[in-house]
Amino acid sequence: MTDCTDVGIDVRQAVKLGHPVRQVVIGMIALLLAAIVWLCVVNPNFGWSTVGHYLFNPNIMTGIRMTIVLTIVAMVIGTVLGLVCALGKMCGVPFFMRLTDLYLWFFRSTPLLVQLLFWYNLAALFPVLGIPGIYTVSTNSVITPLTAAVVGLSLNEGAYMGEIIRAGLESVDAAQRETAQAFGMSRSQILFRVMLPQAMRAIVPPTGNQVISMVKATAMVSVIAMDDLLYSVQTIYNQTFEIIPLLIVAVIWYLVMTSVLTVIQARIEQYYRRSDRNDIGAASGASGL
Repeated sequence: MTDCTDVGIDVRQAVKLGHPVRQVVIGMIALLLAAIVWLCVVNPNFGWSTVGHYLFNPNIMTGIRMTIVLTIVAMVIGTVLGLVCALGKMCGVPFFMRLTDLYLWFFRSTPLLVQLLFWYNLAALFPVLGIPGIYTVSTNSVITPLTAAVVGLSLNEGAYMGEIIRAGLESVDAAQRETAQAFGMSRSQILFRVMLPQAMRAIVPPTGNQVISMVKATAMVSVIAMDDLLYSVQTIYNQTFEIIPLLIVAVIWYLVMTSVLTVIQARIEQYYRRSDRNDIGAASGASGL
């Protein structure tokens, strides 16, 4: 039988031996990172003076505002569509379930860039929109770069949010719904007062990731001449030919926006974790009584 004391000594020795190795590895990584940073700072091709010159350029600021607006609008519409899709998959009606599956399958299976290009070129398929003989309008006057961007981003996001919301709703104990029904609550009351509040613990973290992904996905609208952050950067470097410094400007602002969103997401998740601990504490206190 193995002596516990011997095992303890062996473990302590292993930990002691591991410390120098760990310190050496950390030191090597730190030196490598410092060397990379130094090379980036001293390399004149990065054009740091140009980066500083254009960092707060009015055109860049306009692009940032458009990126934020597109993110908010697409996420709001996408979340509403996602809720509709989640209810469609959980309604138990075969027609709506198959229709929802078709929507999710199509928009999750095709690249977002292709969808944006399709909506932007919708006039090639339907030159006019409306009811012939009653009311028609030119498709090009309706499908502007802004319209194509909002429609493309929202429909694509709705497919992903649908699965996120459905998974969140299904994570709620079925007994909660049955209890609410026993109290005579309507379906809408059960959904918004019982199911969704409890499902938020499972919905919020992936939704935060989707918001961060949406900020980066808005860069794709530059291919349809939508003046977001990336398009604003491209407009400037097409005139000045300072491609790398302007791309660094875009990278800096994307890092700023995603970092702020990451902090907000962490705070929200912390709130729900604290709420879970309070619920567990209350349940333990009740069982002790």
